[in-house]
Amino acid sequence: MELSKQILIGQYIPLDSWIHSLDARVKIALVLVLSVIIFFVDTGKGLGLCFAFLLLGVLLSRIPFFYFVRGMRVIAFLVLTTALLNLFLVKGETVWSWQFLTISKEGVQISLLMSSRLLFLFGVTSLLTLTTSPIALTDGTERVLFPLTLVGFPAHELALMMTIALRFVPTLLLEAEKITKAQMARGADFAPGGLAQKAKSLVPLLVPLFVSAFHRADELATAMEARCYRGGKNRTRMKELRSDYNDLVAVLLVLGLVCLLQVV
Repeated sequence: MELSKQILIGQYIPLDSWIHSLDARVKIALVLVLSVIIFFVDTGKGLGLCFAFLLLGVLLSRIPFFYFVRGMRVIAFLVLTTALLNLFLVKGETVWSWQFLTISKEGVQISLLMSSRLLFLFGVTSLLTLTTSPIALTDGTERVLFPLTLVGFPAHELALMMTIALRFVPTLLLEAEKITKAQMARGADFAPGGLAQKAKSLVPLLVPLFVSAFHRADELATAMEARCYRGGKNRTRMKELRSDYNDLVAVLLVLGLVCLLQVV
């Protein structure tokens, strides 16, 4: 499986689904709400409700379930590291001990809790980018941040920067795959010896990758300049964002989840 096909964040899959039809502003706002809510959930039932809600979102988006789950593997190292650190560093009622390693009951609970929160955050963020086009994501982010412009906050510039960064994640990964295969065809070995040797072997990959990234950035800047792109105030849009009945239903679903979390 190619690495570029395993990354969810930054990819957009154009499908005809209920989630795709939602207003980008509403989706961004709801993702922010869900990202805050998950940090107040500290029970197994609450986490189960959150993941059931995420599963409902995946089903309504018509994104292949196994494709979505396979993409979650990219944060496996981060989740595993977080789980191990909490497992062995949190003090409390000891349930297992060996030499200097100790696992407590509280450590197990916090380890599972933090790992679940990371997976949920990655899941809802990935669902947002998978179902929202880059243009809609830029416009939606700018509209959500618009109140901050009253105090001089560069909402448009930040929204554009974030969207471009997300958009080029899959592109750079695909470029890295091409460079890796080209270097391997020339006899390069990217997995020799110890850690220091492995780091040294990445130089033939990183140098052309950075050169390519800067080249793409220069081409993008030139293209925007040639089209007299200015953005910000007085910028018009071919497709204006509009909310409808479906967006109200989505808001009510999230409010329903919040109410259920208060009960469990």
